[in-house]
Amino acid sequence: MNPRFSIIRQLADGRFHSGEELAESCGITRAAIWKQIKKIQELLDMEIFSVRGKGYRLTQPLELLDRDKILSTMTSESQTRLHKLEIHQSIESTNACLLDQMSSDRTSGQACLAEQQTAGRGRRGRQWVSPFGSNIYLSLLWEFTLGPAQLSGLSLAAGLSIVRSLETVGISEIGLKWPNDVYWRERKLAGLLLEVTGESDGPSSVVLGIGINTGMTASQGESIDQPWVSLREITGGNNISRNRLTGLVLSNLLQAMHEFEQDGLQPLLNEWQRYDLYHNCPVTLHYGKRSINGVHRGIDATGALLLDHDGEIEPFHGGEVSLRPTA
Repeated sequence: MNPRFSIIRQLADGRFHSGEELAESCGITRAAIWKQIKKIQELLDMEIFSVRGKGYRLTQPLELLDRDKILSTMTSESQTRLHKLEIHQSIESTNACLLDQMSSDRTSGQACLAEQQTAGRGRRGRQWVSPFGSNIYLSLLWEFTLGPAQLSGLSLAAGLSIVRSLETVGISEIGLKWPNDVYWRERKLAGLLLEVTGESDGPSSVVLGIGINTGMTASQGESIDQPWVSLREITGGNNISRNRLTGLVLSNLLQAMHEFEQDGLQPLLNEWQRYDLYHNCPVTLHYGKRSINGVHRGIDATGALLLDHDGEIEPFHGGEVSLRPTA
């Protein structure tokens, strides 16, 4: 294991560890430990206390991803649908990882997790800020017999999976912003990115990426250009297990993929409306260099947003469309 990640794993308990202890376990000198500590602080933006005579410790304990703990949270049914689960220390992006693997293996139920993404992506080419060990970065590969056009409501079904998982761990006041965002009190808590390939009549391959802010600090998220929130802030500093939440999300997602193949979005329309932040509210849709104002009248069975404008109700699909509440 890279010495940097070995040090983090040992410091994750939040206790002091001497330089001698760390050096012995990593098989490097105490001077090398000090250099690695500096790199962790600079490259990973992690706060580490250094106290003479005591050693080093993180400012707060860190729950690293653990395969066994994640699987133990999942239902037995969802585990049978999970073909493979990979956990990486640091990769470009979990979506990119699965897209690369598709050339050799397109089996449904492949999941990829990472402690850090160096090039995490959001919708419309935006960067997804992905500090080490602070959030959940999860991607899932699923094969559908359906064509890409029939999957336009899939991100909405996935969004509901996240909501269900968050409510299971005690988070309330959650809302959904069409088509791909999960909010808490009008601040972004999670987002989704779908990448779809396939024939017009099917089959299709979907890589669904999810990012959930669990413990990101203000300094780690200072480059984010919109209001955001983490679970640690919502709970007032009380930790929600990343492994338990990851297991719940993965379990609910696998169930959602299976059910969407069978029934589509139709059975979920009423549930989506309960969480829809802007239902019956004035909104502005931006697409390309154009924008259009109207009233958000909900969604249809294809996942399209129904916009009431100029005396008509017109459906708009996700893609490059962005919704903003009208001031």
